[in-house]
Amino acid sequence: MATSDMSVGEMAKRAGVPVSTLHYYEAEGLIESWRTPANHRRYDRRELRRIAIVRVAMTAGVSLSEVKEVLDRIPRNRAVKMQDWEDAAQPWVAVLDERITMLQRLKDQMGYCIGCGCLSLENCPLYNPDDTLGQNGPGPRRWIGRADEQA
Repeated sequence: MATSDMSVGEMAKRAGVPVSTLHYYEAEGLIESWRTPANHRRYDRRELRRIAIVRVAMTAGVSLSEVKEVLDRIPRNRAVKMQDWEDAAQPWVAVLDERITMLQRLKDQMGYCIGCGCLSLENCPLYNPDDTLGQNGPGPRRWIGRADEQA
């Protein structure tokens, strides 16, 4: 047993998650453990970083399958460098930028949409006169651009 080994209880306490969460993450291939000769589950302390990435990504709305794709790009057979993390996260840059933009639009437009109903009513004299947004098809239109910007 190496000094960086942690029991499942120690890992759960340090990561701030229930033991069942560790088991779930392991079953999903997000983290790894091994068994001692006495069949006790052990984790390398470096798995804490992976758990932190999973937790933060989930909070930001990133699916576990997307997290797994990134974590699968992180080498396990050697010490992980900062560049490894940056390279692995590169596919997220555009996705996260798009989510940030959409969340900002939601924040900025939410007050207008609540009282108005222009996304569901045929007419909104303030934000959707003559149902110009409805001419572009069903669903929310204002969040993806102004009516005069849409094709």
